[in-house]
Amino acid sequence: MKFDLSNLRGDLAGGLTAGIVALPLALAFGVASGLGPMAGLYGAIVLGFFASLFGGTPSQISGPTGPMVVVMAGLFASLSGDATLILTAVMLAGVIQIAFGVLGLGQYIRLVPYPVISGFMTGIGTIIIILQMGRMVGGEPPSGTIAAIGYLPTALGSINWMALALGAGTLAIVYTWPAKFGKIIPGPLVALIIGTVVSLIVGGAPVLGDIPSGLPTLHLPVLNSDQWVLIVEAAIILAVLGAIDSLLTSLVADNMTRTRHESNRELVGQGIGNTFAGLLGGIGGAGATMRTVVNIRSGGQTKISGMTHSLVLLAIVLGLGPMASNIPHAVLAGILVKVGLDIIDWRYLKRAHKGPRWDLILMVLVLGLTVFVDLITAVAAGVVLAALAFVREVAQLQINELKPAMAGEGTPEEAELLKQAKGRVSLFSFGGPMSFGAAADLGHHVRERAPKGSQVLILDFSRVPKIDVSAAMAVETIATDALGSGRSLVISGANDDIKEVLKGLLSEYQEITLADNQISALKKALKEINPSSNDDDNLADDPALRPAST
Repeated sequence: MKFDLSNLRGDLAGGLTAGIVALPLALAFGVASGLGPMAGLYGAIVLGFFASLFGGTPSQISGPTGPMVVVMAGLFASLSGDATLILTAVMLAGVIQIAFGVLGLGQYIRLVPYPVISGFMTGIGTIIIILQMGRMVGGEPPSGTIAAIGYLPTALGSINWMALALGAGTLAIVYTWPAKFGKIIPGPLVALIIGTVVSLIVGGAPVLGDIPSGLPTLHLPVLNSDQWVLIVEAAIILAVLGAIDSLLTSLVADNMTRTRHESNRELVGQGIGNTFAGLLGGIGGAGATMRTVVNIRSGGQTKISGMTHSLVLLAIVLGLGPMASNIPHAVLAGILVKVGLDIIDWRYLKRAHKGPRWDLILMVLVLGLTVFVDLITAVAAGVVLAALAFVREVAQLQINELKPAMAGEGTPEEAELLKQAKGRVSLFSFGGPMSFGAAADLGHHVRERAPKGSQVLILDFSRVPKIDVSAAMAVETIATDALGSGRSLVISGANDDIKEVLKGLLSEYQEITLADNQISALKKALKEINPSSNDDDNLADDPALRPAST
């Protein structure tokens, strides 16, 4: 495997800065997941290293993220804190992500509509804030959004004022820390140090307590658990959510570096990282937007920067345990509340009321499902509804455009032929791919809009690249109605793909005629309504016209 050493100084600087930024976040995410601060650090180290080594976004920094931690916390509650089963889900999620990459699904994951992404990201930010409010006032909230909301009155009834001061002070520091100083030492790390020192001097606020330090131990997956359904479900959620989160961050990195990432390779790298993270006792994660931005702005450009970030964290971990045990819960809660507020899509919320109403409804629906149901239901429902709405919109455009051609329309030759028809020929020209969205109303609109007294119906497919079976059945309904009412039917401009789909119809109704284009179809129609006409003796021999039976 080749390494690009042309930007070594920038990569080392970016990795060092990203590692320092990642430290307080990894600790906070580890605590929020339920597995403890060291699990967050192990996840950042292992995932960050392997995702950089094998991934497809050179400047990306990976580690625990808010969306993934929300799922981890829910899984912790569902499995009663069984770390072995939780880590098994993380490993399985990694394997699923590798499969996503091998199967080439990266390009499809990026097709999630923006209102859906906005809704579940805003929902995740809301969940993080809700779960940390109890700790901000010195309490110990239960896992789960609804349970945490129910716990708030209890927490507010017994506020630990020292914890509240530390939490509020942490928020004040991370929001007011000058950007020019942030390039040297990030605000969250400053808040972590100051809050811990104040807690040591004054006391009175709950702290993390004794935590292990040193290298992680091996955690083999459990293959014979009666909780496998829950484990597999959580693994799928982690895999899909981590893939979406990572690829969105990859797009951010592309915009900043003017490069193009490899989606499928990135999924393989994330999968390998998450598999090893679970194996070594770390929580699952994904590409982290804030840490990636910090890395790029500090000079990081290649995979060396992400691997450096992991090695910096590893060096810290080897001697961090005794110091980290004195970190107050409220300080980490304050850092996470800031993370939650940053995840909320304020940019879209500020202007959502000015955009399409359906997009706003979809975003709010996904937000609600994310907070009160679960992420996979929210994303699945959002994608399905968005797809159906899009299909319906395209179908409506096709239906609105569907109207009979009138005399004088089209090219001069077509206009003249329509004029000669004197209303006895109905020409309908379809546009764009025809699918199940328009099929339901297709026959109805042709029947309603065809001029009374027309003797020949022409269906022109010159502007249609493809049709599906639903649309083909609608065309068959139109054909049955036309032939049943004594009209002749001409199908023009159909390409080979369309003819293949309509093969059953054409073989059943031998009287249907095919024409290569509208001109040929109109000439054939005129011949049908006036067979004795000698205007053009060559019409019958026009090579563009051929009965379906041939």
